[in-house]
Amino acid sequence: MCDTCGCNITPGNKHLLKAGGKHSHTKNGHESIEVLQSLLTENDQQAAHNLDHFNTNEVLAINIMSSPGAGKTSLLEETIDALKDEFSIAVIEGDLETENDADRIRAKGVAAIQITTGSACHLDAHMVHDALHQLDLSKLDIIFIENVGNLVCPASFDLGQHKNVTLLSIPEGDDKPAKYPVIFRAADLVLLTKMDLLPYLSEFKPEKAEHCLRELASDVPLMQLSSRNGEGLQNWLDWVIDEVITQRKSKAHSQILNSHSTYKDL
Repeated sequence: MCDTCGCNITPGNKHLLKAGGKHSHTKNGHESIEVLQSLLTENDQQAAHNLDHFNTNEVLAINIMSSPGAGKTSLLEETIDALKDEFSIAVIEGDLETENDADRIRAKGVAAIQITTGSACHLDAHMVHDALHQLDLSKLDIIFIENVGNLVCPASFDLGQHKNVTLLSIPEGDDKPAKYPVIFRAADLVLLTKMDLLPYLSEFKPEKAEHCLRELASDVPLMQLSSRNGEGLQNWLDWVIDEVITQRKSKAHSQILNSHSTYKDL
């Protein structure tokens, strides 16, 4: 996070720093440190609010992160085709500019809210919250958040999601978990994508990618797939379905606990 790329001040949180904003005044000599700490705190508070939106409406929120071109949108297209008859799906798209990816998702017949971040190389909770108010959450089962293509900053900003999924494509190289540990440590699932290219890029060793991941003390599932030929796609779909079921069970359990608490209060 830095001022050079503009990633600490986004279209979603800049109102906090404008004249009259909550953090428009800081002590002399401590501006950058105080502003960054304040913005991260505000982001976490907004993320908790977003999570409450998701839980109240029984919507599973999955944040998908990767470098540019790793296959996030292609994966979502195939996922929508496979699951849209069973689940109601929406997508929040994050890019610096254009609605190209959102248009691809809309062509699949589901709602896609585009967030253009300008110079910010990640989404934050404020931007996601604004997008949520353009969706009827009560009619959704799953929201996929396609984060800005970047292996650094997206992992540092909680959006209120239930799960993080990090993609690593074959052309990127098998040592990326070692080079970018934060985003892989944040993952609840890692997907090796574009497996159809492995015969042409034999220098990529899936076992080395997994070794680098495990060296981070991460025991999350690692799946191999290709959106182009469908290899391994069913394992990913099964994981998503299981997470929807888990989310619903969690909501039901919470309702039971609340009802017992109310009964005791009486």
